[in-house]
Formats: sequence, structure tokens, C-alpha cells
Amino acid sequence: MKLGLTCAAAALLGALAPAAFAGGDVNIYSSRHYDTDERLYSDFEEATGITVNRIEGKADELIARVQAEGLNSPADVILTVDTSRLERAKNAGILQPIDSPVLEARIPAYLQDKDNEWFGFTQRARVIFYNKADVIDPPQTYEALADPKYKGMVCIRSSTNTYNQTLLAAIITHNGAEAAKAWAQGVVDNMARAPQGGDTDQLRGLVSGECDIAVANTYYFARTIRTEVEGVSDHLDMIGWVFPNQNSYGAHMNLSGAGVAAHAPNRENAIKFLEYLASDSAQKYFSAGNDEYPAVPGVGLPASVAELGFFKPDDIDLSLVAKQIPDAQKIFNEVGWK
Repeated sequence: MKLGLTCAAAALLGALAPAAFAGGDVNIYSSRHYDTDERLYSDFEEATGITVNRIEGKADELIARVQAEGLNSPADVILTVDTSRLERAKNAGILQPIDSPVLEARIPAYLQDKDNEWFGFTQRARVIFYNKADVIDPPQTYEALADPKYKGMVCIRSSTNTYNQTLLAAIITHNGAEAAKAWAQGVVDNMARAPQGGDTDQLRGLVSGECDIAVANTYYFARTIRTEVEGVSDHLDMIGWVFPNQNSYGAHMNLSGAGVAAHAPNRENAIKFLEYLASDSAQKYFSAGNDEYPAVPGVGLPASVAELGFFKPDDIDLSLVAKQIPDAQKIFNEVGWK
């Protein structure tokens, strides 16, 4: 049963009130590598008296570590990026369901695991960018990226990239596996170069003229607005963007999220930390620090993100999307998406 927002806010304030210091520790295994997250941890410690201990590493390495540690794992919270990795952690059996009226009320249902084993705390839209001088009719949908008229024009990351895996999984969920495979083949046929580099490298491809159309997450581009990014920030005037599928299901969103570890020794403190991440103050800092969209509705956007404009996000249940990720990787292999 979900509580109203007023009750949830009261519960959150009660949980974080300085007069009700919980004390103790919370051990966070994090694959987020952003220096700006430091403030989140220090503010939580100040608000609760709970000491934050962190182990950082790549997502798959941390998942394997927690599995190897088994019942003796000190992990309380698993914090990572992208729906595919959150689902990987769930399928590995290293998360547990929790009951939190605060999270149920604050985090939209489509950004939660259906079994309450993970919750999304920030979002990124996967967007189509284009060279405004060379492309007068940019793709308006993900599906249009496969249109033969864009042959030799598209820069996009490899099939091993989790953002692309989740995007294809979403396309499977919306359109079916057969249509998704045809789409993936069409994108491969339209590639300007073999997949290489990260999202920022796709934007650099636009600037250098290697391609005229690129796919990247919004936070990579918003970062080039807020701070100097070599090879992009000095050429922002030439780059346009499209939030895809605004007349259908909306722009694909992927997540940064977390869950409570299956054998968390400090379970209650772990839940308090997740509830803290859903607070207005943490949401504002979480999103502003890395140019992301908050997961909690009504929280203000950082200026760099607001500059991209309003759009319709895809609100499909990401638990359903996550189940299609193995099929997405199979399709990538079948069409030769490197």
C-alpha cells in the first residue's frame, strides 16, 4: 500500500532528523565514479550520524565480489548505473526486497523493480544529436535511425555498452523482437564508422565530421554546456538534438539506481540511505552534480539540463525492459553490431 506524499515526506524527515541519529555504519559498494557524489555521502553522515564506508569498482566486478563473499559479505547497498546492471545484480541474487513507504511514494513505479529489489534515483535520456549544417531532416524516432536515407551517417557505441543494450531491450519491449532485429540491422548498415569510444566520443564524431548523426545520453552533452569538454564545448552551436519518439512512447530513459544487499549487516541503515537518496536535497545534488534528471517528480533541474528543454519520457516499466536484455545482446550478435 502506498502512502501519500505528505505522509512520505514526514516519514523521510523523521528518518533523517538530527535528533534521531541512528549511528553505526553503512557499507556501500558503488560503481558510480563521479567525484561530485562525495557531498551526498557527507550530508548523509551529518544528517544521521551513520558512517559511510565505500568500496568502489566496476559494476560486474562488484557483483562478482558480493557473490564470492556470500553470507559474510559486508555490503549493505549496491549502487550502480543502468537498468541492465541493476537487473544483473538482482539475477545474481545479491539484492533483497525491502518495504519502504518513503520510496514507494517518492520514486515513480516505473522506476522501481517490481519486487522492490532496486530503485532508480537519477535518469538519463538517450538522445539523437546531429550536425545542424549537414542534416536538415534529422531522425525523429529511434526507429528512423535505421532509415536507408541516413546510410553512412550514424555514430553510436558498441553492442557491449549497457546503454545500447537497454535501449534495444526497450525497443524489443515496444515493437517485438523481429522489428527490433530489423532496426538493429538498419543501424549497422547506417553506421559512419565501426563503434568506438564513449558517448562523448560520438559527439566528437559530429564535430570532426566523421558522422552527421550521433546517439548519446543527455548528461554527456549537458556536461559540455556546464564545463569545458575538449573537442565539443567550443562547437556547441553546430550541434542540434532530438528527443525521440515524442509522438509515441517517448524518449528512452536509463537509470542510476541502488538496492539493499541480500545479506546486509546494517539493513536498516541501508534503507535509510536509499530513502535519503530520494529526498529533495539529495535529488537536487545527485542530478546537478552529474547533469542528470531527478527520479522524484517536481525536483528542479540543474541549469545545464534545463537548457535541453522539456520532453516526453518513456515511462515503460523498466522491470519489463530489463528482462529483454539477454535477447538484445543476442540480436546485436546476429546483426554483427560490434
